[in-house]
Amino acid sequence: MAMGKFMKYVLVHVVPTWQGKSCFHSNRWIFLCGGEMEEARESDFRKVESNSYMEADDLDLSRLLDKPRLIIERKRSLDERSISEISIAGNFRNVESYENMFSPMATGGRSGWNTPASSTPHALEPHPMVNEAWDALRRSLVYFRGLPVGTMAAVDNQSEEVLNYDQVFVRDFVPSAMAFLMNGESDIVKNFLLKTLQLQSWEKRIDRFKLGEGVMPASFKVLHDPIRKTDTIAADFGESAIGRVAPIDSGFWWIILLRAYTKSTGDISLAESSECQKGIRLILSLCLSEGFDTFPTLLCADGCSMIDRRMGIYGYPIEIQSIFFMALRCAFSMLKHDTEGKEFIERIVKRLHALSYHMRTYFWLDFQQLNIIYRYKTEEYSHTAVNKFNVIPDSIPDWLFDFMPTRGGYFIGNVSPARMDFRWFALGNFFAILSCLATPEQSTAIMDLIEERWEELVGEMPLKIIYPAIEAHEWRIVTGCDPKNTRWSYHNGGSWPVLLWMLTAACIKTGRPQIARKALDLAEVRLLKDGWPEYYDGKLGRYVGKQARKFQTWSIAGYLVSKMMLEDPSHVGMVALEEDKAMKPMLRRSASWTC
Repeated sequence: MAMGKFMKYVLVHVVPTWQGKSCFHSNRWIFLCGGEMEEARESDFRKVESNSYMEADDLDLSRLLDKPRLIIERKRSLDERSISEISIAGNFRNVESYENMFSPMATGGRSGWNTPASSTPHALEPHPMVNEAWDALRRSLVYFRGLPVGTMAAVDNQSEEVLNYDQVFVRDFVPSAMAFLMNGESDIVKNFLLKTLQLQSWEKRIDRFKLGEGVMPASFKVLHDPIRKTDTIAADFGESAIGRVAPIDSGFWWIILLRAYTKSTGDISLAESSECQKGIRLILSLCLSEGFDTFPTLLCADGCSMIDRRMGIYGYPIEIQSIFFMALRCAFSMLKHDTEGKEFIERIVKRLHALSYHMRTYFWLDFQQLNIIYRYKTEEYSHTAVNKFNVIPDSIPDWLFDFMPTRGGYFIGNVSPARMDFRWFALGNFFAILSCLATPEQSTAIMDLIEERWEELVGEMPLKIIYPAIEAHEWRIVTGCDPKNTRWSYHNGGSWPVLLWMLTAACIKTGRPQIARKALDLAEVRLLKDGWPEYYDGKLGRYVGKQARKFQTWSIAGYLVSKMMLEDPSHVGMVALEEDKAMKPMLRRSASWTC
């Protein structure tokens, strides 16, 4: 676009107000042309054509894609401005909470940036990767009886072994669902939510043991019979998984995605349906049951989450605790206050209070807290003990003393009797920010740590799933000599592009979008050229993973979601929650919070 033309046309969004608050729903935009105002209505925007993969009698994706586009122009790029200046529909300082922040999708619009589904004469050209990413994402769609019900994990035609990468994984579909919601294609997400809800009701057995009724599948596969012209579904609840571990996180992701769908579309009928209400209660009944636990955290086996192989995360991993906390808060907002729902709401409130205190007190680590642990006394007894978990100071790894900056902090990987896993886990820390498990001060400190340790945590390809890698004798003991999890590879310190969307959401929520922009710029250098790998290897993430699949769907979707969030920060409201004042603890300020 010529600079003269860009300076001549400036787009202004006319923001309606309701009860004194700015709204994000508006179909009125104004062009300022040489001092005169010209109103552009939805009917003036160019209609879009898109290929549909389905028959006319089924759900027609082309109708979803044929919605009018909003034309957006900006004088400055996102990374040149502070978060307080940026919003597609107004100023963030006028927004009281992310809970009240709706995506433009709720009014039938689309995200405020160019997708392949549209082109306008005045819009800024999208990055060349955007078109390629959308094409690749659509090729991964899986259909059941003519309706799209998810995306397969990878579409790597060059790989001889398919394994289970042709299945729809619950956790893998989340970034795909976010991308479709932001692009106005909510029916795909609704179909997925309903189909996985049906699978939850199946009887689940591993050998002769029956799993809990509320367990959600790790994945499912659609089997097409071309002769009989029928479709059937085969679901995996852990009986086919590596290590035969049930996916603890699947149910949590389902609840989180249900809320994202509700926030994006404004449609509360799905969440309030009797089927979804029952599904939520069944998931909660599994994780809120009383037993021998002395902590409010969830006790987990190795391999029960995104880190699905033996990596020493057994116990109380931060990844599970963060999305557990997020799912509890999402369920709290969606449960009906009827007889059955009220009982669970009360249990959720009690657990949230206990869990937030426990995590903020015992999992948080910064320079000052590390110094306290370093000076711990051991073998303390009674309720006055300072070293409550009897952690031996000599167990603090040497790398941590150099890694910990004076400015910054994070939630460590695990805390259990006589054990602290001091490794950095990206997903757990990002969702601690998004769910408000982290206090505002702790959220800021996590962002400070990423800036201070950019080379270690981001490197040349975002983003380290774990830092640091374990190696040598420790690797043999912890992983069982796993050839896939060698040092700086896969889950053992590998770099995963999918984590980019979580980083972006956390950056926007904390007012640090420039961090996400810098990471996105790094990803755009190689992701498309390398064929959208699943993960990268090496200390800096320089090499395509030795067993990484190409055209990994969540790498593609993670890039798109990150891109759309930076262009339209209101989308963050789908996955970001407002701080609950009732759970705000009275914690002392550490050195990293005041530096």
